[in-house]
Amino acid sequence: MKELPENQTLSKQINETLKDRVITEVFNATKYHKNTFYFGDPLTYSELIPGRRINSSMSFGMYVDIILDKETKISFGDGTNLKYGTISNKMPNNYQLLLALDNNTYLTFTVGMFGVIAAYTGIYNEIYYKKNLDNLSPLSDDFNEQYFEKLCVGVKPKSSVKVLLATEQRIPGLGNGVLQDILFNAKINPKREISSLTDIDKSTLLQSIKMTLKNMILEGGRDTETDLFGNHGNYKTILSKNTLSKPCPKCGNPIIKETSSGGVIYYCPYCQK
Repeated sequence: MKELPENQTLSKQINETLKDRVITEVFNATKYHKNTFYFGDPLTYSELIPGRRINSSMSFGMYVDIILDKETKISFGDGTNLKYGTISNKMPNNYQLLLALDNNTYLTFTVGMFGVIAAYTGIYNEIYYKKNLDNLSPLSDDFNEQYFEKLCVGVKPKSSVKVLLATEQRIPGLGNGVLQDILFNAKINPKREISSLTDIDKSTLLQSIKMTLKNMILEGGRDTETDLFGNHGNYKTILSKNTLSKPCPKCGNPIIKETSSGGVIYYCPYCQK
């Protein structure tokens, strides 16, 4: 699932590649997907979107906005993937939304386990969209030790570090994917209780959040996810499905894969005690 680094990359690529392109036609889903959450009736998108020009894009947390003219936007996030291609005889068979553009190209929106697609004029009041928009980005200078301490205090002390970092979008764009390397770099086990963290642990964790995310962004996202053109990111994940069969890069012991708090976790039982 795309998180902050991948969405930052997507937004940058949209600004570089799609600015001033005009949407000429809308094609609705070719395949029903029960966990695709549209804003409003997607059948009305064919009236709302065609003829509008792509002005810019912005990303915040788990979401990307494509900003069109006349205050119209297309917002997508969570498990929604965006891909750009040239119209040909070998078009994608399955998608949840396809936009044809004026230079014989297209954009497809496809959803994995679940995802959001919203085309609208005005305000989008979906709760997680607003949390991602309103909560402080971990890339901000104001996301400091004092702010991080407030986040820690706001969660039950016996909750795990994974729950603190990767649920409720307390930290916009930080999900279960980027979590793994953040905790490995901080040498903290994802199942560790928040109450056991010392001030030094919290400071180390905060620095790992910022450093790891910045490195992922610089490399165009993680190698487990793809960009606008279908290419995998250049950031080589330390802990992910790609590395599970490999030993820990620091100590050489096997990596553990478990489920915790509704998601998969990877960790080294020696480096992350």
